[in-house]
Amino acid sequence: MKKEFYKNNRKKLLERVEDNSIVLLFSGKAPYKSADETYQFSVNRNFYYMSGISRENFILMLAKINGKPSESLFIERGDPVLARWLGEKMKVEEAQEISGVESVNYIDELESVFSNLLNRNRIESIYLDLERQEWNIPISEANSFALSVKEKYPALKVENIHNVIGDMRVIKSPEEIELLRKAIHITNEGIKNIWRNAKPGMMEYELEAYFDFVLKSRGVKDFAFKTIMASGKNATVLHYSQNNSKVKENDLVLMDLGAQFDYYNADISRTFPISGKFTKRQREVYDVVLRAQKAVEETAKPGLPFKRLNEVAREVLAEGCKELGLIKKDSELSNYYFHGVSHYIGLDTHDVGNRNLDLKPWMVMSDEPGLYIPEEGIGVRIEDDILITEKGCEVLSKEIIKDPDEIEEFLATR
Repeated sequence: MKKEFYKNNRKKLLERVEDNSIVLLFSGKAPYKSADETYQFSVNRNFYYMSGISRENFILMLAKINGKPSESLFIERGDPVLARWLGEKMKVEEAQEISGVESVNYIDELESVFSNLLNRNRIESIYLDLERQEWNIPISEANSFALSVKEKYPALKVENIHNVIGDMRVIKSPEEIELLRKAIHITNEGIKNIWRNAKPGMMEYELEAYFDFVLKSRGVKDFAFKTIMASGKNATVLHYSQNNSKVKENDLVLMDLGAQFDYYNADISRTFPISGKFTKRQREVYDVVLRAQKAVEETAKPGLPFKRLNEVAREVLAEGCKELGLIKKDSELSNYYFHGVSHYIGLDTHDVGNRNLDLKPWMVMSDEPGLYIPEEGIGVRIEDDILITEKGCEVLSKEIIKDPDEIEEFLATR
């Protein structure tokens, strides 16, 4: 991504905040795993969206004072001793080139710069990314900083910038779409590698390994999420990810997986028969789910309320479940379908942003109906990533086959 993308994002963000305010965004730090080992670092996506930098322990400061914008980046100082152990720190010139931020300071200067900015100007508000998914999760750097600010500057108003950036991220740029296409293409290659090597009697994690190999060999550094490789009854558990069961002769295998390319995520689900052929009942269930998915695809267009997509899926699935003899009333559908059909996709697999909106061009979202029948050991989900266009939608993952006849034909080439 070119630095102009990040510069434009910062410009748009400052247009959305009050005058005489400061925005601070933290890149984050890798938490400790055990002893001296840390978990793999994953950059805060809002920081990345505004800077293009994926190093830990960096901070971006934006300010709007008397209508005039300014921006500074705070990076770690180089340490020649640590460099021999952990590698070189990012240099000022590199940070400038990636982000387009000209003013680059060191992280140990933040408090001084922040205090001087407050002392010399009538700063009224500070915006921080105060996202918090659950009550009991650890305090983030941003939340910790907010507590310190309230203690040291009680007159300063602390605001949450998370939803503002989230709403910006809902509308994707053409550059972002291209990265999503790349992630989807690599995911397709991984799925085909699974299908080429899938045989009854394999462990679910063996199937997963064929996907992992393709991603690693294509330079993918991380997955969109932990791969779900669920066979038989395991596929009726929505977020099953143990992947440690043996795949039986007549099992369906539900795969929910995705590559992450330059932090942009694919989110794809496919369901296939390990034997190479769907049974009559498996095919019947699969066809209902595919019918619902296509109905959502045909319905999605600008101006449609986001929630309408799930209503369409439920209508088709309910009718299909009656045909399958699973239910008699629409209200019973939740016994076999209990999640939503869509979420945004982008820098996060379940991307941020308000879902109580009408659809707009350049939104990217999932289309993922499913049916889960524990008593029959059948779970089917089919998921594509769709882009809302001016008149309807484009299936970004259309290259990944899902027609049951085509799946059987591909499996027959093993």
